[in-house]
Amino acid sequence: MFHCYLDHFSEGSTFETEGKTLSEAEILEFALKYDPQPFHMDIEAAKDGPFDGLIASGLQTMAIGLRMLLQAQVFAPGASCGSPGMDELRWLKPVRPGDTLRARGEVIEIIPSRSKPDRGMLRYHIFIFNQYGEDVMRMLCMQILKRQALNA
Repeated sequence: MFHCYLDHFSEGSTFETEGKTLSEAEILEFALKYDPQPFHMDIEAAKDGPFDGLIASGLQTMAIGLRMLLQAQVFAPGASCGSPGMDELRWLKPVRPGDTLRARGEVIEIIPSRSKPDRGMLRYHIFIFNQYGEDVMRMLCMQILKRQALNA
């Protein structure tokens, strides 16, 4: 557990989460609800598809990455003020049933707010990688965080 406010980060600081193993059932359930493409939701059709088998939706991979960050409490409870978005989202390798994903982050910039001095923007790269250490997804995230010194 990290419990970090904006003040606790510096450019170049890193963090990593515990792992999450995806089951076939989880992949199918997500696909049926949110991304109903054959290679995500139909085991037989996926065998002849472009990925030679069932794969998780990239949206599911992204959501799992967010969940891992929140579970690891990379940000202190109550410190997050939301996010204005993300940039440079890339899905690099398919995620398959049985893969164990972890998230690794690296802070690239801290921007204190000029209009709200109790908070600021944290910009960081997030890499989702599998049990083999292969990056399966990366993106540039922006998170608005409270500053502990001004919120204590």
